[in-house]
Amino acid sequence: MISKNLAKRIINKVRNLLEEDLIVVDTTGTIIASTDEQRVGHFHEGAVITCREQIKVIISKADESTLQGVKAGINLPIFFNEQIIGVIGITGDPKQVSGYGELLQKMTELLVKESYYFEQREWEARTRELFVFDWMKQEQWSASFLHQSTVLGVDISVDRQVIIGYYKQPEVKQLSTDIWTDVIKQYSEDDEDIFVRWGTEQFLILRAGHKSIASTKRLLQQIQSYFAEQYQQVVLFGVGQAIEAKQLFQSFKQAERALQLAQGERTVVFDEELQLEICLQEVSLATRIELVERTIRPLLTEQELLETLKLFITLNQSIKKTAEALHIHINTLHYRLKKIENVTSLNPRDFHHLTTLSIALTFLEDYLKNNYKNALFSEVHP
Repeated sequence: MISKNLAKRIINKVRNLLEEDLIVVDTTGTIIASTDEQRVGHFHEGAVITCREQIKVIISKADESTLQGVKAGINLPIFFNEQIIGVIGITGDPKQVSGYGELLQKMTELLVKESYYFEQREWEARTRELFVFDWMKQEQWSASFLHQSTVLGVDISVDRQVIIGYYKQPEVKQLSTDIWTDVIKQYSEDDEDIFVRWGTEQFLILRAGHKSIASTKRLLQQIQSYFAEQYQQVVLFGVGQAIEAKQLFQSFKQAERALQLAQGERTVVFDEELQLEICLQEVSLATRIELVERTIRPLLTEQELLETLKLFITLNQSIKKTAEALHIHINTLHYRLKKIENVTSLNPRDFHHLTTLSIALTFLEDYLKNNYKNALFSEVHP
């Protein structure tokens, strides 16, 4: 039987094509959607006849006085999988509206099919999401989990690598099923790979087997290009290591850790490439903020010096390359580095001091976020 929500969708889709009033009736003869809201919920005897006979029924003016709840027009059966699931009717002079009948019937049946397949895809996607969620939290695989893996055709005997994709823009909404289906079709290189949505801002890719960093990076860059071109969205990736399927959660935690470092030019970060960052991830927020306070906080009002320091570190402390990149004379760069030392009491040309400055820069985003929150709190609670 056709649902009320689908009936309303059909009315909204079709009403712009016809000036006449429309109704959608279920197989019990109850009007469940109409361009005339007052008719919703009323009994329609003409629709009952249409369902019984499974043919188009013309309602004349004379029939209005003998059949309950009808108006002159035509009633058309709606078929799905060779079964009648409802009736759509056009109100008006039967001679004038009959010409629209076949078109309206075909359009309605197409909308029904579209809705059904959309719901099927959504159900399948949701089922996989729940399966992966269970996979993440189960230490021992239950009989029902093993059965579901068979039903879904998921091979849980191969090693898996978890990849987390994240939409950088906060305003981005959840992926629609159609978009998500397109992504899977285009970028699932291996039939054994699993793609699932993960909340409203993330999705997971569970790659089967041990893939090279180069091939994985190529795949993720292709997905990034797709979202950038089609939806003007930036997608960041954190990549865990391939691990035994029963230990999948470990790869997930690695991917989470890598994702936290994906920003700026590093939009794809592999956990296995992390070194010092692993230790820095464990540093508490309070310690991060304190280090920035003790080192580079004065540079926040000296953006020219701050950018010079960042570039100097990025270019491996090359005086020549840094000066060229900043389009300044080498003597000017020396002057700036000396000024950074005066302001922070740390010499950028001293290895130990530079390491401290570099780590402080790594913590700068956390510091700025925390100060922003504190500023907001102060405004609300003076």
